[in-house]
Amino acid sequence: MRRTLGTGTSSRTRRTALVAAGLVAALAAGASAAPAFAAPASASAASPAPVSAKVTSDKVTSGPDAEALSAALAGLPDHDATAALLRVGGDGSWRGTAGVRDVRTGAPALENARFRAGSVTKVVTAAIVLQLAAEGRIDLDGTVQRYLPGLLTEDFEPITVRQLLNYTSGLRPGASLGDTVEEGFAHRFETLTPRQVVAASVAEGPAYAPGTRQTYGNIHYTVLGLLIEKVTGDSYAHQAQVRIFRPLGMRHSSFPAAGDTGIHGPHNRGYDWIDGKLVDVTDWNMTDRFAAGDLISTTADLERFLVGLFRSRVVPEPQLDEMFTLPHVPDAHYGAALERIELNGKVVWGKGGSRPGYTAAIAATRDLSRTLVYSVNSTDAKGDGQQAAAERFAFPAFNR
Repeated sequence: MRRTLGTGTSSRTRRTALVAAGLVAALAAGASAAPAFAAPASASAASPAPVSAKVTSDKVTSGPDAEALSAALAGLPDHDATAALLRVGGDGSWRGTAGVRDVRTGAPALENARFRAGSVTKVVTAAIVLQLAAEGRIDLDGTVQRYLPGLLTEDFEPITVRQLLNYTSGLRPGASLGDTVEEGFAHRFETLTPRQVVAASVAEGPAYAPGTRQTYGNIHYTVLGLLIEKVTGDSYAHQAQVRIFRPLGMRHSSFPAAGDTGIHGPHNRGYDWIDGKLVDVTDWNMTDRFAAGDLISTTADLERFLVGLFRSRVVPEPQLDEMFTLPHVPDAHYGAALERIELNGKVVWGKGGSRPGYTAAIAATRDLSRTLVYSVNSTDAKGDGQQAAAERFAFPAFNR
């Protein structure tokens, strides 16, 4: 049986409204940092709409720690996050939505909101590459030099597709429009192509011999995106649509067109503290993240993807095993895209990601006895916000 829990007009609701009012005031103070950000004429900074967490659950006695999850949502929006969307599945399910869609109006957060999923994109990319391997179109022991001739210089030893997948390629980070939100904000409408990103990496030379160390980074998956396009003769975004999104019914997942700065469809706006002011960072050109971090999705879509992937409906065996196999290098904790984590005595495989204003994650036990998908509108998503969100939501989700 399913039930819906609400907080009505409790003291927490009134407290949440006051926090929202404070965030609205901070945005008003920060208007000079983002001239294009103007409050709607109907918005009232003094009296935003009351906000409460919306929670649905079933079989909570055998599922996640529902009390802890409810507590994690309590009080949103606050200094660290303006909204959160949470889905827990497997042995017992739990859903939660809290916070605001827009701090200027105080409108409640949308539970079906689209958001920037950041590096969760890498799992989609890995799945496409492994599908192509299952079709015999890519050899995981084949090299970048074979598939993308001329991309690397003679300074590089052969780098295999598998080494790109498990972050052991030895490639250095590529070009960026800013290593922090503060640095990137002024360049948020500029375009940096994947080829430019890779060229900057190649110009720096290799960091170490391929297959000897594991170093997480976007560059491995930027190259994999180029590899997918070369092998298929198609765009990466279209391959994701026809191979992953359409077959799984992920109707609200997409990759923005080059230069597209917005999130189309219903979404909760993203914010970040920049120079002490809360600034709307929703609109941003993410072209440079490409196959490493450009995905826009929903929690429901990502849950479909997670379950379908782990059940071998996306990538067949034995290729799927690559995602759950750590390379034989020191301190390895990533397979192909997925990270191995131990939470409350459970081995969990997952991937987190963040873009300015948004942090997201997917995670599950290998047998799908527990799954987790969340999106948090963190106000420090590229700083401590990603880890804070993981600690706030992942631990209670896997607590039983």
